[in-house]
Amino acid sequence: MSLLIVLFGLILLLVLIVRKLSPMIALLLVSIITGLLLGMPVAKVMTTIGAGIGGTLGSMVMVLALGAMMGKLIEDTGAAKKIVFILIRFFGYKNIQWAILLTGLLVGIPLFYNAGFVVLVPLVFAIASATRLPLLYLALPMAASLSVTHGFLPPHPGPIALASIFKADVGYILIYGLILSVPIAIAGGIIFPRLILKSNMGDIPSEFNPEGEELLPSGLRSFTTALLPVVLIIIGTIGTNFLSAGAAKPLFVFLSDPTVALLIAVLVTIIVQRIPITKAMDSCTEGVKSIAMIILIIAAGGAFKQVLIDSGVGDTVKSMSASLELSPLFLAWLITALLRVTLGSATVAGLTASGIVLPLVGEGVSPELMVLSVGAGSLMFSHVNDTGFWMFKEYFNLTLKQTFGTWTIMESIVSLLGLAGVLIINQFI
Repeated sequence: MSLLIVLFGLILLLVLIVRKLSPMIALLLVSIITGLLLGMPVAKVMTTIGAGIGGTLGSMVMVLALGAMMGKLIEDTGAAKKIVFILIRFFGYKNIQWAILLTGLLVGIPLFYNAGFVVLVPLVFAIASATRLPLLYLALPMAASLSVTHGFLPPHPGPIALASIFKADVGYILIYGLILSVPIAIAGGIIFPRLILKSNMGDIPSEFNPEGEELLPSGLRSFTTALLPVVLIIIGTIGTNFLSAGAAKPLFVFLSDPTVALLIAVLVTIIVQRIPITKAMDSCTEGVKSIAMIILIIAAGGAFKQVLIDSGVGDTVKSMSASLELSPLFLAWLITALLRVTLGSATVAGLTASGIVLPLVGEGVSPELMVLSVGAGSLMFSHVNDTGFWMFKEYFNLTLKQTFGTWTIMESIVSLLGLAGVLIINQFI
């Protein structure tokens, strides 16, 4: 009976979102209704919702805020564009897909998906115009790389929120996520478009002369600031977990904390890029404003998650899954994928699924791989209920059929390969 009530709650959530109600409001309403239908007292429902919001945001809100500040600073200083120009010049037009793919991975780490998309789209159009290559031949590498960073790599909202819920180590998520991201991005962004787009490459220019590059920061400064938080977290994680105890151990523990790494990166970016403090603070404020609704949606998702946990639904799923003898990692991906197809939002799907599958994390199940499995499921089969679907369609002037045949398939490839990668990694840890 409890699972039927949860199913009703999910259908209600879908209806409310389809009716254009804010996902945050929809999640809060569904949390209250589902909790009451599951037999929880009114006072207990509200206490649970408060605990879910606090527990989810308590350990991650500063990471999200600092990550947004970092991304906005990199965007406003022109560091993202400089990285693009350098990579294109390094790879050459003959290998332009690889340049765009690597650019998407580098830019996608500090920038949230929508911001990275908007920053890179004009450059994709410019390259397509100069090379006379098919637009989708260049757009899919960009979209694939941004998708994998969005699904697998902190400090994006989804992975950070899931790390908090599953009590997972952010450093290990980042390391495992990087192992997954590169080959998956290649499959979705390089191999897939080459298979579906049969086009003559034409006469490709051998030189690249971007306008206004002299106004951008140097390459060293751009790469240093963009990659600094990732480097700090990886160094801290390796030092904490693989080096013997010593005087430096506390320093590695300090650096491995994503809040510390991002705070250092923000301060270093302001200093290295020589940004006036007033202008830097304005950029930081705008960055946080851009993700305010994302933070609220995550908070509401945390409330729904907590209702599912405190009502015992998760234990019901755990007992049922034991009889099915399915891998918890596969089950987490499957539930998240179904919610993604139903609800549209990758973040909402991941947060909703986490409350259902959290009890599956036990002996022999890595919480870090559960985060990545849920992240992979949250990318499955993006279609008309996903804003990313419409962004890709409208920016590149595609029909619905073309969008399904490119964007939707690419997202599904990333999701399925993500699941396969998680299961492979699980055999070696």
